[in-house]
Order: sequence, then structure tokens, then C-alpha cells
Amino acid sequence: MLFLSFTYNRLNMSEETQTDRLIEPRAEKDEVVLDLTLRPQHLSDFVGQEQLKQNLIISIQAAKKRDEPLEHILLSGNPGLGKTTLASIIAREMGTSIKITSGPALEKVGDLAAILSNLQTGEILFIDEIHRMNKSIEEILYPALEDYSLDIILGKGPAARSIRLPLNHFTLIGATTKLGMISNPLRDRFGHAYHLNFYEPGEIEKIILRNAGILSVPIDDESMKLISSRARRTPRIANRLLKRIRDVAEVEGTGKIDKKITQRSFGMLGIDEYGLDETDRRILTTMIEKFSGGPVGLNTIAAACAEEMDAIETIYEPFLLQIGFLERTPRGRKATPLAYTHLGFPVPKAQTLL
Repeated sequence: MLFLSFTYNRLNMSEETQTDRLIEPRAEKDEVVLDLTLRPQHLSDFVGQEQLKQNLIISIQAAKKRDEPLEHILLSGNPGLGKTTLASIIAREMGTSIKITSGPALEKVGDLAAILSNLQTGEILFIDEIHRMNKSIEEILYPALEDYSLDIILGKGPAARSIRLPLNHFTLIGATTKLGMISNPLRDRFGHAYHLNFYEPGEIEKIILRNAGILSVPIDDESMKLISSRARRTPRIANRLLKRIRDVAEVEGTGKIDKKITQRSFGMLGIDEYGLDETDRRILTTMIEKFSGGPVGLNTIAAACAEEMDAIETIYEPFLLQIGFLERTPRGRKATPLAYTHLGFPVPKAQTLL
């Protein structure tokens, strides 16, 4: 009797959601179907990440020319930048199918073993949040990625013996928002490692224009620029804002997204000119009012704002750092003079002199 039990019950699960913020970069479950229609289908349609795309095009063409599966690929970057979309595009460009799961969904060794043993030659396995896999499950991947084999145990106790089963040559695409949490042995087994950067405003505008066309909603240039400036340089957030503004345009306007409708929508949604929502402002206000602007530790901020440390570090903090409202110091996080000014607080003299 096999010691490993093969199960399929958690295959094809999507990313976990942690909050219901409008500008939350993680995908909500009810958005998946609509997002599929907005996602580009080919690399030529994918906006931004030019260097990454050039490298992928070469790798895909070389693999197809040799009639070989792609080497394993590791994609890293903040939520909402296109890791899952790229994995689907790669499968389409390679002319193969893709199976999707996530690190937290693989609870038992048998879950992963079942998936691996049923992959066909050239198929792609996409594991989202791969850094959250259990260590024992991760170790099953080592021979699978390197030798295309699966080690299983027959029997128990002193009579137990290990056998190695061959696997078809497949491609693993792993996605992570925390590259530093992936162990070196796992990272070293990926032939390609790409980091997705935040998008430039012009690139976000192109995405908005393309998706407005797909949604059949007219939009003017001013509205595109307004949405782009408040989308936190993240396509998923831009798409979400576009859909919410479309709702307002259909209910309170003529169906066209213009500057007036866009500004009214942002007022209703509580998103200011910097793209900050109530949660961002609450974090900064708490730091300024309760901790004199910092420095203050991450765990203290999380407790004072009733937010999870991981959510603050992964979701809120990167954008606040980018726009210069927050800084990291050896003693903790600190609100900058820009944050004081934006929120209407007087800038402390000590910070004014810096």
C-alpha cells in the first residue's frame, strides 16, 4: 500500500484574499471570471515588463525549436503585477495546457504527488505563493524538478522501502510575493528567475485603454490619466477602478467615463489624488498622532491599526515607500514630511530641518 495518498481536491485554487479593499492588489474570487476576459492572451498583448518579455520570447522560441519543454520558471513581484497572467500566456505560447494550484492548498505530500504523477510531457504546473509550501512538500519537488522523478515509500516501519517513479518532462512556474522566503535549494532548481516591476503611468494608461475597449465603455484621455495616477502602478487595481467607475457612469451618467464621472467616483470610493484609501491614511495618521510620526515598529503599527503585519508589509507599505510617505529606519517605520503635509498635520521642526 502506498504511504502517500494521491488527492486532487485542492487543484486549481486561486490566490488567497486577505481584505476587501478596493485597491487591494490581490484578486477577489468574484473577479476571476471577468478578469479572464481582460487578461492578455499573448506576449504581444502584454503591456510593460519589456526586458522580461524579451527573455521569455527567446526562451520559448528556443524550446519550441528544440521540441523541448521550457526550463522551470520563478516569477516574483508584488500582487497584481501579472504573474498568473504570464504563466497562462507562457502555456498558450508553448501550445500546452496549464494546471494551477497554490502553496497553501498543498496540505499533504500526496496532494503534490498526485498532480506531478498526472502531468503530461510539456505540460505546465503553476504554483502560486510557492513560498508558503510546507517544507516536507517542498522536498518532494527537488527530484521532480531536477531528475523528473518521484520518490515514494512503500510500507511502514522497518519493512518500508523507497522506490523512484519516473515523471513526464514538465515545466514548473512558481510565483511568489516574497522571494526571500524561498529556500536556496528550491530557488536553485529554477532555470529562469524573473522579477516583475511596478508599471509606469504610461503603461497603466495603455492597459486601461485596452480594457475599456474590451468592456465596451468609452473613456476620455483625462479620465485615463486620473485612473492611472491612482492605480498604485498596478494593473489589477487599474482594472478594478475602471470597472467601478464604469458602474457609476452607467447609473449616474450616459455610460461614458469622463473627467466629471471619474472624479465623482473617486470621491465616493474615498481614494485621493495619490491613490491612498482610508486604510493607508489610517496607518499614516496613527503613526503621526500616536507615535509622533515614528520611528515605530511594524508589530506596533499593526496592533494600533488592527491590521495584520504581513498585510501592512506586503500590501500597504511598498506603495507608501514609493511615493515618499513612509521611510524605513533601523529603529522602525517613520512618516515623512510629505505624509504630514498631505494629511494636514504640521511638519515637526526636526523633520523640516532634514
